[in-house]
Amino acid sequence: MNWLLVIVGAMAGAPLRYLTDRAVQSRHDTVFPWGTFTVNVAGSLLMGLITGAATAGAASTQTRLLLGTGLCGALTTYSTFSYETLRLAENGDRFFAAANVAVGIAAGLGAALTGAALAHAMWG
Repeated sequence: MNWLLVIVGAMAGAPLRYLTDRAVQSRHDTVFPWGTFTVNVAGSLLMGLITGAATAGAASTQTRLLLGTGLCGALTTYSTFSYETLRLAENGDRFFAAANVAVGIAAGLGAALTGAALAHAMWG
């Protein structure tokens, strides 16, 4: 049964990632991958919130599987982040490649910590 929860979450997360990425990227006239950045930060925030809720006993195993593993797993994308960073570097946009790595990792970690802090404030 647990695998069904992961599948259902992923069925929502994958199209949400694609649609969010396209919507965000279409609003920016730059080579920086804002769409991927947005979904990764949003997914990190949600994962921090879910993890914090689970730590406080406010999120069940089923919730963690559905939203954490399924939804966030399909929403966030390390492979696309890596590909886009490599593509930027290969195209000579080394500043944007370095910024994507530094800002993407810092923002993702910051979002996860913020989500965990919010969960602690709500359920801690």
